[in-house]
Amino acid sequence: MTVTTETQRRLRTEIPGPASRALQDRRAGVVAAGVSSVLPVYIASAEGGLLTDVDGNVLIDFGSGIAVTNVGHAAPAVVDRVREQVGQFTHTCFMVTPYEGYVEVCEALDKLTPGTHEKRSVLFNSGAEAVENAVKIARAATGRQAVVVFDHAYHGRTNLTMALTAKSVPYKHGFGPFAPEVYRVPGSYPYRDGLSGPEAARIAIDRIEKQIGGDQVAAVVLEPVQGEGGFIEPAPGFLPALSRWCTENGVVFVADEVQTGFCRTGEWFASTHEEVVPDLIATAKGIAGGLPLAAVTGRAELLDAVPPGGLGGTYGGNPIACAAALGSIETMRQENLAASAKRIENAVLPRLRALAEETGVIGDVRGRGAMLAAEFVKPGTTEPDADLTKRVARACHQAGVVVLTCGTYGNVVRLLPPLSLSTELLDEGLSVLEHAVRTEASL
Repeated sequence: MTVTTETQRRLRTEIPGPASRALQDRRAGVVAAGVSSVLPVYIASAEGGLLTDVDGNVLIDFGSGIAVTNVGHAAPAVVDRVREQVGQFTHTCFMVTPYEGYVEVCEALDKLTPGTHEKRSVLFNSGAEAVENAVKIARAATGRQAVVVFDHAYHGRTNLTMALTAKSVPYKHGFGPFAPEVYRVPGSYPYRDGLSGPEAARIAIDRIEKQIGGDQVAAVVLEPVQGEGGFIEPAPGFLPALSRWCTENGVVFVADEVQTGFCRTGEWFASTHEEVVPDLIATAKGIAGGLPLAAVTGRAELLDAVPPGGLGGTYGGNPIACAAALGSIETMRQENLAASAKRIENAVLPRLRALAEETGVIGDVRGRGAMLAAEFVKPGTTEPDADLTKRVARACHQAGVVVLTCGTYGNVVRLLPPLSLSTELLDEGLSVLEHAVRTEASL
């Protein structure tokens, strides 16, 4: 494996530099305009928590490719397993002639996911595929059609998952009609609704029972911590109350852990924080260290209710991605990256809270592990300030720190550093963010 000597942030040019701008010009002539990029710097190499662009600038990565490179870029166990697998074979299609790697990943998911019940797994390519197939499984197993989702939810960009997703622009606008039998109810957003978890759950359940009927619902699909919707952490008690209601009414409780899974929140899965055991759990992103892999794991009787041929796909669980997943899981175990996520949380949250107190432009600081956020508002109000959020993110980018934004109102800066990020790089990146907030808030 090629080892970079870069160990710290370094800016050789403006951001983006001339080589990146040249590539951006080439891109404009051949890449669809509908594909956007947060920061148009073109990456030449990456290792650990650092990205090196084509101009030689070295950036601190607080995005992890949207919670994908949990183990860091070019993690040795991932690289070594992928190289070995490429030399053996790249594809046969598991539905034609299967291979051991697929089975090994499913065995690992059986042990890692919440619950001691008998489980089955099926592998796919993306989080949207996983969520869509979880709905298919729930419908097949229950004989029901209705699917319940929540305000501020994000579940993907396929036709069904666009229907599950709450935000219109840019995810849904102009792309309808969408799949039917999808119903949206209020979730838990403590900063904005002021409700306890049980209170918010009662409102959601009442809406389900009155407008749909519990005996008509195949699945309740939710993110244990909402991602694109704003890194919204539900109030304690919300998830357990919904899980109990699902059990009592024969409804499949589906946890979309695409962004929260694989040690990101300080546990292997975010459902574990409140000892919730989903019937089905959808995973992707952090599972394979950067290669495309996703899964649905859950109760054996649910997944086995689908007849042979009802699940699958040409590339689902391809051998190279499975090898990467096994290397990624090995790294998480050996380096105890769940504990590392908690280390990041303990370092970041106090500084963000102090920054909120100092500047008055951050209405809420929240999150778990290395899935953390600051919600920007106009001083003295809860009115979202999307413009300030954009300026803060842009200032961080110009200084060589990759941060992402999110939220229904576009007013949340989210931090998703690799779980292996060093304390020194974390501290440096946070200092850049603090400076950006202080500077932009004073304008």
